[in-house]
Formats: sequence, C-alpha cells, structure tokens
Amino acid sequence: MAGKSGAAKRRTISYHNTLQWYTRIVTSETCAACKSQCARGIEYMEHMSKPGAVGRGVPCILTAYKISTK
Repeated sequence: MAGKSGAAKRRTISYHNTLQWYTRIVTSETCAACKSQCARGIEYMEHMSKPGAVGRGVPCILTAYKISTK
C-alpha cells in the first residue's frame, strides 16, 4: 500500500482557529515584573502572596496572539 503524500500529511488549520485569540498562562513573578499590571494579575499576585497558596498561573491579556496561517 502506498503511503500518503507530503501534502496530505500536512496539518491544515481550520478557518475558525485563525480568528481565535489565544493568551499565554503566566505566573505571579511575571505579573510582578509587568509594567502595565491588569486587575486580574494584581488579584492573582495577592492570592499567591499568602502562605501555602498553590497557583497554576493566570491568562495574560497582554500576551494575546493569533495563529498564523503561513
């Protein structure tokens, strides 16, 4: 049996995904170093400053990006 060609193997990005905005998950250290702190980041830093706090990061609106179709 013949294998798939190189063009068929390439992953195509659907049109919907090219319009969607994505954000990176950042930690409280990144929020503290940010020059333009947002309300969500400040609240997260206050939460993480408490003893025993466990955090998994917060989506940063300042690092929003779109997937390129190139």
